[in-house]
Amino acid sequence: MSVVTRIFSFNEREIARYRKSVAQINALEPRMRALSDRKLAAQTVGLKERLARGEGLDGILPEAYATAREAARRVLGERPFDVQLIGAIALHEGRIAEMKTGEGKTLTATMPLYLNALLGRGAHLVTTNDYLVRWQAEWMGQLYQFLGLTVGFIQHDMPPWVRKEMYCSDVTYIQNSELGFDYLRDNMALDRDQLVQRDLYYAIVDEVDSILIDEARTPLILSGIGEDSTDLYRQVNGVIARLTPGRKDEDKTEHGDYIVDEKLHTCHLTEVGQAKVEKALGVANIADQGALELQHHVQAALKAHTLFHRDKEYIVKNGEVIIVDEFTGHLQPGRRYSDGIHQAIEAKEGVVVQQEQQTSATITYQNFFRLYDKLAGMTGTAKTEEAEFQRIYNMPVIVVPPNRKVQRVDHRDVVYKTQEAKFRGIVVDILRAKTLRQPVLVGKLRTWVPICTTMPAAFTASQHRLSDSMSMASGFSQ
Repeated sequence: MSVVTRIFSFNEREIARYRKSVAQINALEPRMRALSDRKLAAQTVGLKERLARGEGLDGILPEAYATAREAARRVLGERPFDVQLIGAIALHEGRIAEMKTGEGKTLTATMPLYLNALLGRGAHLVTTNDYLVRWQAEWMGQLYQFLGLTVGFIQHDMPPWVRKEMYCSDVTYIQNSELGFDYLRDNMALDRDQLVQRDLYYAIVDEVDSILIDEARTPLILSGIGEDSTDLYRQVNGVIARLTPGRKDEDKTEHGDYIVDEKLHTCHLTEVGQAKVEKALGVANIADQGALELQHHVQAALKAHTLFHRDKEYIVKNGEVIIVDEFTGHLQPGRRYSDGIHQAIEAKEGVVVQQEQQTSATITYQNFFRLYDKLAGMTGTAKTEEAEFQRIYNMPVIVVPPNRKVQRVDHRDVVYKTQEAKFRGIVVDILRAKTLRQPVLVGKLRTWVPICTTMPAAFTASQHRLSDSMSMASGFSQ
């Protein structure tokens, strides 16, 4: 990049502006270090009083960040670097801080969380799994507590009254799905006393590209138990199990009973297959308006047999179909595919078929997170998605320079002609690294999988509580 381009680069201009604030923060460091623990903690009271007198968050930012930095040094034994201050300022302004792996995003987030929590409206750190929620809250929580703030975290098995208490904390750590489902449950509540969340003021989303881009249109679905019989799932499963897979020629001529497109995650019956299904089920035309329910069961069974594979998307344990989370590989007991997919898989595996879920409320991550007054994010890879972040969330990306020059060598992409060649190439690379005693991280591309949670069928004033079980929706029905 030329000197002229760097001067007029948006990112460079913003970094230069942030460095002026960093200089102000650094200038306050000697005064902060001279304070006793009691007087340093008392900074929180003084900053809140300045806000009460009408001063804005931007005005107290240097002193608040200097306070949080010194508290981190004393309590955590870690002093945030100047580049972490740059990332923290970007997060306060509702932007996305792109920071390379190992640059300390967890510590960086404490400063904007502390600053925004001073308003008393609550500040959220949203991450992708339950373990990180508790670990970060317990680790970073020491800093907030030292400075006189309360910190909470939400876990899947927490009852509503505990969740409400956690949401009332100054800083709350929470998994993205738990946050969304609590919002849906609050919207189904019949009394204000049953609400657990406060107004959505400020949130920092960790791994923001994963949650706000990859899973942006993933619907969170609140559902209840339906009244349909489960016998039809077993009947249709017996029919679909006897069908044979087919193919589509270049002239689009279809052979066999059904066609599967693994890449698009779709499947459909051929004319021959539809005729076989209609004959086996004793219907004239499965596409008729009066056969919509039957068509739904057939499509669910076909997907269960062709798109969902045992020991990959799910396992069978103790007579129960348990989903395997595609992002983490962890088992998800209590979660269920919706649209009849889970029931169809249960019929396929010969276990007890539970009743189907009926959707009561739903929202996508994209629409949910736009409800916050101010939203920020952190990740190691966001610049490539900046146009989408700007268009949907009005969140520019700031690339934060590393504290030290990166020594890693990034090679060009390698493209293989076939999947088998790709996997062989990956194995060769892993074996080569193992021979050299080098660590290896193997990942996979994310795909779109909506999730849902269930609620009791009898939704009355006295029995409105939502089931703690969560289920995963198929989202691939046509």
